[in-house]
Amino acid sequence: MQKPIVPPEDCRDMTDVRHGVDTLDQALLRLLAKRFGYMDAAARIKPARGAVRDQARKDDVHAKVAAGAEALGLPAERLRAVWEELMEQSIAYEFERWDDTRG
Repeated sequence: MQKPIVPPEDCRDMTDVRHGVDTLDQALLRLLAKRFGYMDAAARIKPARGAVRDQARKDDVHAKVAAGAEALGLPAERLRAVWEELMEQSIAYEFERWDDTRG
């Protein structure tokens, strides 16, 4: 049976903190696997390789993340950097998948 995570405000030691972070990291990995599944779908659906990189879509995602971060009281600029890397890695992956599906 897995030990439940302690809410951050109730952590009493670094064991509690690390367990919470490790548990959340595993949840984030599962979400990223799903997100990359959508990159697989995009690579399959987009008719041209040039459609893989879509700056307007990146700008839209950045705006949505910034608004969501602000609503949660999180530092939008720090999360912008995280999402920039996530999107660039997603685009690189999508290019690979696009190329793989077209031989």
